[in-house]
Order: sequence, then C-alpha cells, then structure tokens
Amino acid sequence: MWSAIMSGFNWLIDAGPTVMLPVIITVIGLFFGLKLGKAFKSGLTLGIGFAGIKLLLDYMSSNLGPASRAMVENIGINLDVLDVGWGSIAAITWSSPIIVFIVFSIFAVNIIMLLTKTTSTLDVDIWNYHHMAIVGIMVHYVTKNIWLGIGASVVMAITTFKIADWSQPLIEKFFGIPGVSLPTVSATSTLLLAWPLNWLLDRIPGINKVNITLKDVQKYLGFFGDQMILGLILGSAIGLLGGYNITASLQLGVSMSAVLVIIPKMTSLFVEGLMPISEAAQDWSQRKFKNRKLFIGLDAAVVVGNQDVITTALILIPLTIGLAFILPGNRMLPFADLAIIPFRIAFVVALTRGNFLKNIIIGLATTTAILYAGSITAPILTDLASSIGIEVAVAGGALFISSFSATSLTHSFLIFFAFVGPLFITMPIMIAVIALFWVYFEVIKPKSKKTNEEIELVSEEQSY
Repeated sequence: MWSAIMSGFNWLIDAGPTVMLPVIITVIGLFFGLKLGKAFKSGLTLGIGFAGIKLLLDYMSSNLGPASRAMVENIGINLDVLDVGWGSIAAITWSSPIIVFIVFSIFAVNIIMLLTKTTSTLDVDIWNYHHMAIVGIMVHYVTKNIWLGIGASVVMAITTFKIADWSQPLIEKFFGIPGVSLPTVSATSTLLLAWPLNWLLDRIPGINKVNITLKDVQKYLGFFGDQMILGLILGSAIGLLGGYNITASLQLGVSMSAVLVIIPKMTSLFVEGLMPISEAAQDWSQRKFKNRKLFIGLDAAVVVGNQDVITTALILIPLTIGLAFILPGNRMLPFADLAIIPFRIAFVVALTRGNFLKNIIIGLATTTAILYAGSITAPILTDLASSIGIEVAVAGGALFISSFSATSLTHSFLIFFAFVGPLFITMPIMIAVIALFWVYFEVIKPKSKKTNEEIELVSEEQSY
C-alpha cells in the first residue's frame, strides 16, 4: 500500500507542474463539491494557462538567459562563485535521501495549520516545495541531525504559509487575481526586506513624493513608452551589451516584446480556469468555517508576466551585474538565474503599486542581500551537491556554485543560519522575529485598518 502511494507520488512529481497542477486542481475541485466534468475542465484550463506561461518563460529564458550570460562574460567580471540556476538546486533537493520525510512534513504542516485556522492558504504548488526543502537538507548536511533538518523545513513551511496569507491582498488588488495566494519562497522572500524598506521610503522627504508608474513612463515617452517598444529597446540593449551583432540584438528585442504582449493573455486564461475552483472553495469554507476565507496557493509564475514586473526586471538585469562587480566582499557571479529576476521582483512591484523608483531601489537592495547570502553559503551548497553525486558543471574558473534560489534567498538564509548557528542564541532570536511579524500582521495591522475605516465612516456621516 505504502509502496503504491509512493510510486503515485513520485510519478506526479516527475510529471512536472503542467501535469501535476490539473490533477491536483481536479481533486481539489471534487473535494469542494464541483462535479467531475467541471472540476476536470477547470483543472485542464489551469494546466493550459500554466503551460502557456511556462512556454513563454522558457522562451524568454532561452533567449534572455544566453544574452545575459554573454553580457556577464563581455563585461569581464571575474568572481569565484557561479550562479548555476534554480534548476540545478532543485535537482540537488529532489535527489536528497531525506526529501521524502521533508515533503510529507511540509504537507502535514499545511493541513494542520488549515485545521487549526492558523493559515488560510491551501498550497497546491507541491513542485515548489523544493524551496522550503533545500533549507532543511542543507541544515541536515551541516549538522548531521535529521530532526534539525526537518525542523528547519517545518519552520520554513509555517512562515511561508503565513507570508502568503499576509501578502494575499497584494495579489488580489494589484494583479487582479482573487482567492489566490502565492507560497513560492523565491517570490515571497523579498518581502522580508521590501516591507520595511517600502515603509522607510514612504517617510523620506522627496522620495515619498515621487510616484512614477509604467503608465506614466508610457505617457511621457509617447511612442517609446509603449510596452512592445520598451521590450524591443531593453531586449536589444542587453543583446548589444552582450556583444551580439545588430541583427541578433534586434531578434532578442522582438522576443522580449512578444513575451510582454502574449504572457498577460496566458495569465487571463489561468484566471478563467481558477475562478470555478476559487468560488467553490469560498462556498465550502463558508459552510464549514463561517466567516473564513481559503486561498488556493499557486506558483508565482501566474504573476511574473505582469508588464510592470517584466519591465522592471529587464532594467534590473544589467544593474544586478553591475552590483556584483562593485559590492565589496561579494563573490557571486550572476549567470543562469538572471532570466528569472521577474520572480524576485514581482511582490516588490505589487507592494509599491508599480512605483518605478521604489521598485529599482528595493530591487537593488534585495538583490544585494541575495548576492551576499549566495556568496556565504556557496561552499556548503557545493559540498552538498558533490556528496549526493551531483556534479554541476562550472565555467570561467568558478570554484563554487550558488544561485538566486536556495539559501541565497533572505527568508531561507535566515532560517538556515538560525538552525546551524549556536542554537541557544539563534533560536530565541528567530522565534522573537517570527512573533514580531505575526503580532504586527495578525493584531496591529487589522486593528489599524479597522480604526481607519471607522474614521472614514465618521467623516462620511459628518459630511452629510
């Protein structure tokens, strides 16, 4: 029985997100009371939308990735930690001997939190469990203690589901996708720095008065502000910086224009498939848990196609390479993961409501944190890869591997550090920080929102 369950689970994982998502969504639809035909059609529509998004992201990566790497090589940065990409890190994660224990622990945490009403996120994005799992795997490798490894991934799961809950209004208000949260660590991690930085920027005279959005850019630039033209210009510029000839640079520019135009259409298809599931989930939650909402936890790929996100990411790619060169103490060379910067910036764009100046400032700050964390943990990640028989090819004389994923992410790095440091010091600090965020978002912020609503209501009554 157990063997059959594990075989089915492994088959689902190996099939990848485009197969796994329709299957999981169909099962969830049936659970929430949809008829089989409607649940299956909804799941298939979601799968088609995700496949379309994935094809476009792969297309973007296959075009932008080599151009970004060529730009790095052309500029001549010489660092000893190579960014080998999130795919290599995922392979290391799923090859770990303790991955089964960690995956089921993460799943169990989600169910327990739902039952105890400590989260509203039902995470169906099992593929991206690897972001939470790699932290536990690295902790286990360093400490040789399986319980600390599982514990680290459990803490990652708890905090990820809560961050997904707290950031859900951003998804609904800015991206226009209701009933969905995004428990994808590679996207949500930036919020740990973006939240306080956004608060700070709102209180700096001068900066707090600047609110330039993509629409403003398009308005001021006229013809050159059109999204297609911006994609053409930025894509061509990256090609030229990479040493491409005029023809190849223009081809890259047209490719980026195509991504900017087509990917929002795929996102709308995704939303179309999601709506029946979202509505059924809300009806079910109203029956089972009165006055409670449930959010379907999906891959952040559903929002990275936003035009503000893609445009900001294209601007940040050359700036990220420049940062790697000038930051004192940085050893990490941005390379394979340059093309997935949209994931790292998506929540920043939503948080600032598309404010270009804030996006660049916060984007550079969060990227700086990734470069330093990636530099610090690269030796451990390199040894871990070798220990489980995965040899990741390196180039350009790099001695260590890293990526813009794993423990390079601020969230993952802090949890990892807490579990491998002196526990009697790091554990109380970690618990205190988590408690601080929890109290703010669960107690202080709701009270402040209620007070503001009451003030607005009184003002409206007085105006009459």
